[in-house]
Amino acid sequence: MAFHHKHVQALPPVEIDGWQLKPYHVTRAADRPLTADLVAAAYETATKMLPERDEEAPAGWLVLHEGKGALYLCVYAWVWGNVVHARTAAAGEPYLGCPDDDPTHWVVNSTPYVGCVWELPTMEHERRAWVRHLLAPDTPDLSGYLADRLPDGPIGD
Repeated sequence: MAFHHKHVQALPPVEIDGWQLKPYHVTRAADRPLTADLVAAAYETATKMLPERDEEAPAGWLVLHEGKGALYLCVYAWVWGNVVHARTAAAGEPYLGCPDDDPTHWVVNSTPYVGCVWELPTMEHERRAWVRHLLAPDTPDLSGYLADRLPDGPIGD
């Protein structure tokens, strides 16, 4: 399998079940964004993937990733102030237990996958952003964290 870049688009934060999440959409082509019905189904599935809230800032990010014939969803939430809680789901991927090829029919994975080469660059960025805005300053800046997003463009290096 030859490696190829995909395209990432960072969208404005969304609130899902009281969590402020920074959405990243990874697509096969920059000029083909994901449709609203696919995004809505994925975000609805994200409600089942978030942990219970603790006393820390309820924030994190999600990656909605277009594969070849399937979609993947990674939901990452900061817990305990410095730990990432991760859950993944898939739609249309038989290998991950999806019963059909419907891209809006999501199955939350029980396998402890964290992400793939196109999803993990978001984790690198988000760790740095969390330290920069929440852990390093004398006064944590959640708004600054939520505004600090990976730039749009090629992803996967």
